[in-house]
Amino acid sequence: MLLSLSSLPALILGAPGATRAAASRADAGAVVRGRYLVLIGNCNDCHTPGWRDSDGTLPQSQWLTGNRIGFRGAWGTSYPANLRLEFQMLGEDQWAIAIRTRGGHPPMPWHDLRVLTPADRHAIYAFIKSLGGAGVPAPAALPPWREPATPYIETRPRNPSSAS
Repeated sequence: MLLSLSSLPALILGAPGATRAAASRADAGAVVRGRYLVLIGNCNDCHTPGWRDSDGTLPQSQWLTGNRIGFRGAWGTSYPANLRLEFQMLGEDQWAIAIRTRGGHPPMPWHDLRVLTPADRHAIYAFIKSLGGAGVPAPAALPPWREPATPYIETRPRNPSSAS
């Protein structure tokens, strides 16, 4: 069989090893971009215990493991999810649908997630999935009438006292 030089790139790119290597490079790029998006999106502020107290210096091995400190408001008490465990159970397509259609409790900015591009959704998913599972699930959300047994941040607006 005689091959022309013009058909050589197609043969090389079509080789299983070349395809895997190209996919691996693309995934590595997505993971790096996802890490960046997680940082500028401030995901760690709520989803990583101790993040703010550490001034953002916790090792990546501790990122996004959920939080037992709740946010309490008129909706009840909600807890930042352990994204690392959730992403081990969710496929990428399931996650993409969930962030576009799922509502949730404050302070999670669901409305902001809905405007992510498909490439950014993929990058965030690739990064969080690359971290692997760690930690324990966050506590379940509580209705407004139930007192939380964990620490929480009160988010109810307060009127200023009138000065006399």
